[in-house]
Amino acid sequence: MVGDEEAKKKASSAAEAVSRLRSVLTAAIPARWNRPVLTGTLFGHRRGHVNLAFQVDARSCPAVLVELATPTSTLVREMASGLARIALECERKEEKTTARTSLLEEPLWRAYCNGRKCGYAVRRECGPADWKVLRALEPVSMGAGVLPGDDPDGDIMYMRARFERVVGSKDSEALYMINPDGNTGPELSVYLLRV
Repeated sequence: MVGDEEAKKKASSAAEAVSRLRSVLTAAIPARWNRPVLTGTLFGHRRGHVNLAFQVDARSCPAVLVELATPTSTLVREMASGLARIALECERKEEKTTARTSLLEEPLWRAYCNGRKCGYAVRRECGPADWKVLRALEPVSMGAGVLPGDDPDGDIMYMRARFERVVGSKDSEALYMINPDGNTGPELSVYLLRV
């Protein structure tokens, strides 16, 4: 009996020590390390529109899937310059009777790429063709390439990377591509704004 009580005391003191260590380590970690990281995938046919999907992990349903009016080839040219910024702006609705929707749930945005207006972007549900591309890219953690296309539209270009999600307020969010090379700045940033 006495041995059981001593074992329980030792176990509880060890658990308490581990708990204290975790709290100290959590307090010491910079806030930027606690930001959520998403898997971002840009894909589209060479002459088609760009689709932008963000997922919690590679196997999950996209948290948001947006189709940009920008042709894939145009965005590839913009990204070849080394830095691309995509800004998506939606209208602020002054409805006091209903709760404001989440920024990721907005259905329509004005799209800008590197400061130039490039049409509109539409949030949509993930269809069978989108799932086919995302399933084919599941093993890819990061990179860019071309998937052979089965339809007459041709091959599908893609880029996949990890993105850090930063919520500024209920009306602004940013997604910064995490650069694996250790360079200082992201090569791609996506800004979601409600104006």
